[in-house]
Amino acid sequence: MPPIEEAQAINAQRIAELRVTLADLPLDHPQLTLEIGCGHGHYLAAYAEKNPAEHSIAIDIIKERLEKAARKTDRAGVTNVSWLRASAEHFFEALPSEVRFNGRIFILFPDPWPKRKHGKNRLIKPDFLHALATFTRTGTELCFRTDHDPYFAEALAVVSDHPEWNVTPDAEWPFEQRTVFEARADSHQSWIARRA
Repeated sequence: MPPIEEAQAINAQRIAELRVTLADLPLDHPQLTLEIGCGHGHYLAAYAEKNPAEHSIAIDIIKERLEKAARKTDRAGVTNVSWLRASAEHFFEALPSEVRFNGRIFILFPDPWPKRKHGKNRLIKPDFLHALATFTRTGTELCFRTDHDPYFAEALAVVSDHPEWNVTPDAEWPFEQRTVFEARADSHQSWIARRA
């Protein structure tokens, strides 16, 4: 099998497996929150514990991080969070079309892909924002934080120009919890946008 076809087959298999996993989650929950790239789970574990009326879903591509995150919530007895191994692209491809996140979407300290040739890999792009808007209700907050100044500026420009999101400069950051990646940063910047 040619490499491109093999990669397509692997992706199709991952999406199919993810659909099976998603079928067991409370995707019809009245208050559904998402973290994309949850890392070791420090943030969403604490957020879920403080917000028991919400159901939170966290995705990351690194299995060991998700295992650590699940141990945190298991030890704390927190049951309103689901940890999933998935890329954002596969997650949205597998998500049933009727699902709508109406809590918050967190993207915290994503890989900035700092080299110019890798910039195409950055998450905050118009197509991603459109896909995200498809699965969110009006007023849902998209909360972005990074320690990489060029990515902050680029992401803010992209979301500001996007017709489905409105940047809310005076919005207060909804929840503070230091993460592994935040601890490594000298400083950081944040923005919040709301689904139009």
